[in-house]
Amino acid sequence: MAAARAMRICFIGDSFVSGAYDEECLGWVGRISADARRRGHDLSPYNLGIRGETSVQIAKRWRAEAEPRQSPQQEGRLVFEFGVNDVREVNGKRQLEAAQSLAAARDMLGAASRWKPTLMIGPPPGGDGQRNPRVKDLSAELAKLCAALTVPYFDSYATLLASPVWLPSVKSVDDTHPSAAGYAEWARLIGEWPAWREWLP
Repeated sequence: MAAARAMRICFIGDSFVSGAYDEECLGWVGRISADARRRGHDLSPYNLGIRGETSVQIAKRWRAEAEPRQSPQQEGRLVFEFGVNDVREVNGKRQLEAAQSLAAARDMLGAASRWKPTLMIGPPPGGDGQRNPRVKDLSAELAKLCAALTVPYFDSYATLLASPVWLPSVKSVDDTHPSAAGYAEWARLIGEWPAWREWLP
């Protein structure tokens, strides 16, 4: 096996990136990073997830947070995940309209992919039957946007909805976030994704 490349990956997004409610404090980010290191990769992961943030909020901070965590001596990568907070209703009003979400995502992912190799992890389904259709619609639009930007897109919504582990895990917590078992399932699925494996075989 060839010597492992030194790689720094910034994981940027919301509470699903930070691993909210995971009793093991790993989330999917910690798990896929640990798996890559077990396979011999020299990986430095940086978790830049902030609970409750929308795409517009993430777009304002991501570059300033990611830049000092990259180095000309090592390969740099960016992984984004956001969207559920955008479609969440507060006092009966959606936090962001779809056009706002997509504009923020276009600016963010466009700039990111011009700077470093970039992946987008789509927003996951939850136990809220009224919110799920909005998440599904936003995921479909983000998938189209990523295709136009040639940023690989992981459809968390469809993939996790098909998992026997995910929804029971979410329902055991708060109908939004999973327990450790759900994060482990998400990490396993992302870890098998060809776009991720291309970075870290």
